[in-house]
Amino acid sequence: MANIKIDQLIRSRRKTIGLQITNDARLIVRAPQFASEDYIYKLIQRKESWIKSKLDYFKERQDKISVRKFVPGEEFLFLGQSYPLVAVEDLSKAVLLDNSLMISSVVLGNAKDHLECWYKAQAMDYITQKVEYYAQITGLKYQSIRVNNATTRWGSCGYKDTLNFTWRLIMAPARVVDYVIIHELMHLKQKNHSRKFWAEVANMMPDYKQDERWLKKNGHLLTWTE
Repeated sequence: MANIKIDQLIRSRRKTIGLQITNDARLIVRAPQFASEDYIYKLIQRKESWIKSKLDYFKERQDKISVRKFVPGEEFLFLGQSYPLVAVEDLSKAVLLDNSLMISSVVLGNAKDHLECWYKAQAMDYITQKVEYYAQITGLKYQSIRVNNATTRWGSCGYKDTLNFTWRLIMAPARVVDYVIIHELMHLKQKNHSRKFWAEVANMMPDYKQDERWLKKNGHLLTWTE
């Protein structure tokens, strides 16, 4: 146990203990107010193998995250395809996608913010269309769709049936985006990762595991750092 350190312990009125490994390889423990430290450490000991594997994964992932300069010539992903960033004079919008990812020379000095804004708008439009398509097929009802800035959680389903997706997902191949959408939609039926849940996912997408593997192997490509 000497090799596993709790980086942050958060106590609240929750009834169970939750373990979280952050994208910068830190262990956060969320525990009930009166859970003893001895009980918490015994749980960590039981989960030692899982914790170490996750820590190793995120440490390795950190080393692979793309360092961006946001300058012409850099390659950027959109729906699994790579496009070079090209500065264009007199562009009608700040960012446009064609055979290249074009950015107005006027905003090139603030390229990161403009590119993120463009990606968020594209993600909202594309994901909304896909969610509506699959919701119609399944007959499932959701409350709302939100696009956020998460770096390691591709999607989530809130307890009030809100569907949340990171804008970074729009960089992944289309079928990987579909998988994440189906995954979260199925949480409207099963609020867990039980066998029933995975059976629902498989019913919609029998070969979903290949997309799950893609995210585990290539998820670092969807995160930027400067």
